[in-house]
Amino acid sequence: MPDSRAPYEEPPAPTADHLAWRQHVPSLASAAAGIRQASDAWDAISDSFCGTDNWPIDEKGYADGKVKRDAEAWAHVEVFLDHGPEVLAGVRAAASGPDYVEGPISEDLRRLRGIDTSLDRAAKIRQEWDEVLVLMDASQPGSRAMYASQAEEIRNSEGWHYADELSYQGPALARAGDYLASRADLEQPSQTERAHAALARSTAGSRRAPPASPPAPPAAMPTALRRSR
Repeated sequence: MPDSRAPYEEPPAPTADHLAWRQHVPSLASAAAGIRQASDAWDAISDSFCGTDNWPIDEKGYADGKVKRDAEAWAHVEVFLDHGPEVLAGVRAAASGPDYVEGPISEDLRRLRGIDTSLDRAAKIRQEWDEVLVLMDASQPGSRAMYASQAEEIRNSEGWHYADELSYQGPALARAGDYLASRADLEQPSQTERAHAALARSTAGSRRAPPASPPAPPAAMPTALRRSR
């Protein structure tokens, strides 16, 4: 079907659908804060389980504290795995070259260089341990309830390193996403105005003047009267 737009007509302004990732930004900000809170809470009490040489003297209390920290942090890592890639892709699509050089989010964008690795490795850990639990059910029906807790502790422990990374990278992603989404909101009215102007031009161009009526045929010359002889 041929394009009915005039050659000079601009495309319509983008809708908000291309910024659907923005709805996940608050969740990522909260998840990053949750990881940091779990880490800070553990740091505040970890020394109490150790002696003067920083070696645990209450091994059970120390181990239980780390298990609690890792479990709380992993719950927030799950949020990043569910929503982080979409927000990250949106941020990179919305950011321009100058944003990386200077401006309010330049440092945050640079900090995101390693977040792909954190998300990929954490996703791999989740996949591997999900497969372990499935195999456990298949090989020993009913054993999941018995061993799931231990399996989850191992998963959370392996994931702690990436949780710690996300506690720094995550806030940068949330800040950059919030800034770029807000900037898009400010730019949207001008884009809409340009689209309306283009539509007006197109409508005006389509209103062509009706063709002029064809000229009336020349009147027939009257037949000359014969002279009577």
